[in-house]
Amino acid sequence: MSTSLLDQSSRTRKRNASERRFVRLGLGAIFLSLGFLAMLLIAIAGNGYGAFTQTRIDVAMTWDAESIAKAEKSIVKTAKYNGMIAKALRGQMEAAGIDPQMKDKELLQLVSSSAGAQLRDFVTATDATKGQFDFLASSRVDGYLKGRVTRASLAEDKNLSPAHLDLVDAMRAAGMVERRFNLDFIFGGDASESRPEAAGLGVSMVGSFYMVLVVLGCALPVGVAAAIYLQEFAPKNRLTDLIEVNIANLAAVPSIVFGILGLAVFIQFAHLPQSAPLVGGLVLTLMTLPRIIIPARAALGAVPPSIREAALGVGASKSQAVFHHVLPLSMPGILTGVIIGMAQALGETAPLLLIGMVGYIASNHPDGLISGFTDPNSAMPAQIYEWAKRADPAYIERAWGGIILLLAFLMAMNFVAIVLRRKFERRW
Repeated sequence: MSTSLLDQSSRTRKRNASERRFVRLGLGAIFLSLGFLAMLLIAIAGNGYGAFTQTRIDVAMTWDAESIAKAEKSIVKTAKYNGMIAKALRGQMEAAGIDPQMKDKELLQLVSSSAGAQLRDFVTATDATKGQFDFLASSRVDGYLKGRVTRASLAEDKNLSPAHLDLVDAMRAAGMVERRFNLDFIFGGDASESRPEAAGLGVSMVGSFYMVLVVLGCALPVGVAAAIYLQEFAPKNRLTDLIEVNIANLAAVPSIVFGILGLAVFIQFAHLPQSAPLVGGLVLTLMTLPRIIIPARAALGAVPPSIREAALGVGASKSQAVFHHVLPLSMPGILTGVIIGMAQALGETAPLLLIGMVGYIASNHPDGLISGFTDPNSAMPAQIYEWAKRADPAYIERAWGGIILLLAFLMAMNFVAIVLRRKFERRW
């Protein structure tokens, strides 16, 4: 039976239908992935944006030299300054027509426990006899204004009572309580478990910065040099095959294994300081090396052989052909691999657990360049992990906020990789 070439056969129709199904499945997988990504980003932003604002209580205070002298002679100096804050807060509330109807100790539960130290630091550093302070509100007050704390949830809470929330509403109406952008979360240091409202990620960001410097200074030259040797100069024998197989295997080793190795070699054997960014950077260097060598070799191998042959044909040596022609052409791929490898290292937590970077409260910035490498510190992912372990919901909120900052850093590093790739990319 003759058929026209314009008519599709049954087999052709089946193939076309199968192709359309595959396209629909592919599009469905893409949209499903984008949906999960959107859900993840919405969850992170919804739970973490509150960390970037903080409730503060404005208090106008006056003092005299005699009261300050008595406070400084006392054994419990901070308690004396807290008493001064309670007295000023009570007077300001009464002036605004608010009757506290509670003792000074209960009134101080509205304010962060760091308020006394903040007042003392100001008084001892200046000769002033008055000042306007914006003290941090306690985590429960902050949570109330953010919708995290309710009157029902305070029924069995010893830190605050529903009567305190009535005062907060009155103080807010009088302009004494206000939520403001929280720069201390970005630039400040960590705090104890009793002061979540004062905790920040700034010191941990500095620790991550010093670790990235160590990784960049160690992994970049070693990884690129190893890739150049293995791809361009190494003889093809069993030894190089064994090296290549082990590099590929090391890229798949769980990161916590590198943490155990760093604990044994750098801390127990070499006696380097525990919890220091130097040790963390060296551990992450070991983990990052395979992730730099493999893409660097791929970038070198992607350069056409004609480039090497042309350079050798005009009298260039093997090293001249590699470093003057092959390496510049492969630089975009190498830089992309290096930056992506460093971004992965920046987000690692497991290796840092083994060297103690989660057991240290990163509350103070390093004093100098050398101390930044050798003094105990934490890192952004380790700090987020530490906050997530703590019981206060305010720390959970800060953990989500820290994830936002960490994702911003990772996205910035990937953006830099894209820009460098396009800047150095050459056509042949």
